[in-house]
Amino acid sequence: MSSSKKLVLTFPHLKVDKPIVYHLTKDFDLAFNILKARITPEDEGEMVLEISGSDENLKKGLEFMKAEGVIVEPLKKEVRWIEDKCTQCGACITICPTGAMKIDRPSMKISFEKEKCIACELCVKPCPPRAFEVRL
Repeated sequence: MSSSKKLVLTFPHLKVDKPIVYHLTKDFDLAFNILKARITPEDEGEMVLEISGSDENLKKGLEFMKAEGVIVEPLKKEVRWIEDKCTQCGACITICPTGAMKIDRPSMKISFEKEKCIACELCVKPCPPRAFEVRL
């Protein structure tokens, strides 16, 4: 059976220069999409990724990363768009790194694709009517 998960990976500073994520594809036949990453040399790194593959290979890949010292956690936060509060100003469109917030042309109506959202919260502050809430 095949599964997909969104995960937050935290890399200890001694591991940020190691090709750990590369091994997910090479050794465990897993596909991944990096949704967000902040990794700097000699500092702790953080990555949000969506990973998919067989249940058995997912389990093995997650065990491998944990054995390498990577902290693996499910993506728990969720951003909720409250459409009734939205004034269709578009402030969220340019700041959304994944395209979860988009504008339909020619109607110019804003829409939200929840499955693309990585809960980065970049849309929350610039929204004048506060049409976003973060849920843990």
